[in-house]
Amino acid sequence: MIAVSQSTERHLTDPIPLLQPAPPLTFQAFDDVAAAVQRLTEIYERNTLFIREHFEHMLKGNVPRSRVRACYPAIRITTTSFDIIDSRLAYGYVPGPGTYQTTISRPELFVAYLNEQVGLLMRNHRISVEIGESDVPIPLHFAFHEGSYLEGTMPEALPRPLRDVFDVPDLAITDDAIVNGTWTPSHGDPLPLAPFTAPRVDFSLHRLLHYTGTRPEHFQNFVLFTNYQFYVDEFAARARALMAAGTEDYTAYIEPGNIVTRRGAASPDPAEPNQRQPQMPAFHLVRPDHSGITLINIGVGPSNAKTITDHIAVLRPHAWLMLGHCAGLRTSQKLGDYVLAHGYVREDHVLDADLPTWVPVPPLAEVQVALEDAVEEVTGLSGWELKKIMRTGTVATIDNRNWELRDHSEPVRRFSQSRAIALDMESATIAANGFRFRVPYGTLLCVSDKPLHGELKLPGMATAFYRRQVHQHLEIGIRALEKLRAMPLERLHSRKLRSFLETAFQ
Repeated sequence: MIAVSQSTERHLTDPIPLLQPAPPLTFQAFDDVAAAVQRLTEIYERNTLFIREHFEHMLKGNVPRSRVRACYPAIRITTTSFDIIDSRLAYGYVPGPGTYQTTISRPELFVAYLNEQVGLLMRNHRISVEIGESDVPIPLHFAFHEGSYLEGTMPEALPRPLRDVFDVPDLAITDDAIVNGTWTPSHGDPLPLAPFTAPRVDFSLHRLLHYTGTRPEHFQNFVLFTNYQFYVDEFAARARALMAAGTEDYTAYIEPGNIVTRRGAASPDPAEPNQRQPQMPAFHLVRPDHSGITLINIGVGPSNAKTITDHIAVLRPHAWLMLGHCAGLRTSQKLGDYVLAHGYVREDHVLDADLPTWVPVPPLAEVQVALEDAVEEVTGLSGWELKKIMRTGTVATIDNRNWELRDHSEPVRRFSQSRAIALDMESATIAANGFRFRVPYGTLLCVSDKPLHGELKLPGMATAFYRRQVHQHLEIGIRALEKLRAMPLERLHSRKLRSFLETAFQ
């Protein structure tokens, strides 16, 4: 749906005429997956170009009297049957008869994902999909990828406020109601087909560049989170060595500032200097099908952990793992021991409104096995011997880094009652958001201090510990993700993460 006034206020002696409004696009049925996805791309490119060109005209003084509007493309299906679906599947089907629809943004980023999801719908329900234009406007900000127009092009004063001419982001339709299971349909509205709407996706795509310093297209489907720069340094050294060696597994290494080092190269491509260090820098070992590994240094605290996973979730990754340091809570633990989380005490508080604390966050067998197998392979220990260096149990996540400085008898009692074996500030948040967003998750921590037993994290001790342990810990995380990558997706995306009435798209 595109509409624009053909008359303009003339502020220049020879104004550039506005483009003629394009005809609205109706829904068309498709039986071919590739053709359907291509149609989504055509509609999106046409409509965002329409907005960008009219914005350029406005900057030159050609201000329309009425609103310039173009809408997101959409996918729609209608089924009249309670189809009998393979009960082993976690996604790829709708729960019952009805009309289902979702808006789509940046289809060029999601070609493989859309091909898979649309293909499953066609196969499981034996129906066509309809592709057309929705009635959800594309905000001006989102018509420019990652907000590229904002710097250097916005005049100090426009003849009319932007909101009078173009649509702007509307938080009333940019939320997590669908994925949280709190979405309530209006009478006659289609049911949701995907966990995120197009405006919600666009919101996060723009934030990812801001927080991580790299563009969304560089993110890989397997993600490592860490809370220490030591892991970044080790990851960067490994990645550069892989590129210099010309390994066939990965084709490029990308750093903040979108600095690219390609396979077979000893140095990165020429690039613009990075103007600032992002808050949570991201580093990417790239494979052509996006099945490589992204590492993000999220810093300290549950707020960062929630923020970054809120945004990465729209990319629909296949798994994310937390590799970080923790306080060991048991006398039998030693510095450098590993903790494989199989449960969480959630005292981070940042997700209480979205995922109540009474909701259990279960361990995922596929991830747990991959992590334990990776520890065995890297350390050379197994069975009873492995228990010397790794303990499986509950991890408590707290939002007060200096909890030791208050009377801690009460929290220590709670941790003991929960059978917690380790304490940190990010793991439960990342796991809970994985549960909430249906992204397979796992946690492998390394004991770096034991505050209840007088072994505090002090600079000299920490430096020696990090130098010794980070190399091995990162190797374990990378190997675990490579094991998960080798699994069929229908096995990796567990049914444990699906609720009663789920969207068809994963």
